Amino acid sequence: MARGPEYRMRGIHGRIIQNIGEAIVGGRYRPGDLMPRESDLVEEFGASRTAVREAIKVLAAKGLIETRQKVGTRVRPQEQWNHFDPEIIAWRLGGGFNDDFIRDLIELRQITEPAAARLAASRATLADIAELEGALRTMEASKGDPEAYAKADTAFHMKVFLASHNNLVASFAYTIRQILEATFKLHQSSKGPSAYGDDEDIAFHRAVLERISRGEPERAAEAMSDVIAAAKRDLVRAQQEHTQREQAQSSNPARRAG
Repeated sequence: MARGPEYRMRGIHGRIIQNIGEAIVGGRYRPGDLMPRESDLVEEFGASRTAVREAIKVLAAKGLIETRQKVGTRVRPQEQWNHFDPEIIAWRLGGGFNDDFIRDLIELRQITEPAAARLAASRATLADIAELEGALRTMEASKGDPEAYAKADTAFHMKVFLASHNNLVASFAYTIRQILEATFKLHQSSKGPSAYGDDEDIAFHRAVLERISRGEPERAAEAMSDVIAAAKRDLVRAQQEHTQREQAQSSNPARRAG
């Protein structure tokens, strides 16, 4: 996995954080496992004790590990990780598809976004509607550019959350914004020939906008559910194709050697 510029700037400190973080998220160290001793990490990374200790503090702040006297440093249960942390998101999606993470995200969206659309249909102002229309136009203008389209798609969903005029919902939206954008980018980059095209996807989003603008809460919630169902269909199919490719590659000795 390529190192991001933020890690290059951090040097050895960032390298320790990334390597251990990826090892935990990737399952090399599982919940309940004891981490290597500080002296072992110092030797492994060729780092000072100070650098290792600071890295451990960062990982503990992310909820990945905890350190106890006379016990050592142990990996915490997954439900205690800060799954909204930007670096944990990057580590989980850095290798491509992560079945559990994608499933969890789809379920989270199914719970929260139709409810936000329902509230938006009851509370959206004319300014909210104008911003949603602008986000949809940006999606249309971004067709054919997966990265730009994913950003515009994220903006549309953020504006639905904000149009709910519920401060807790809005705060939650900013918390998950990076997860949405990262997953939308993965969705765009993994689309196969059977996936919904941009025009179809825009039509699903336009239905959300129209039902919010007409003040139809239940129909707005249904339209948002349709958006998520379409994304789920594409991601599940892309996951299946990805798994099939990996299995074919692992069963072909010539490909493994190459």
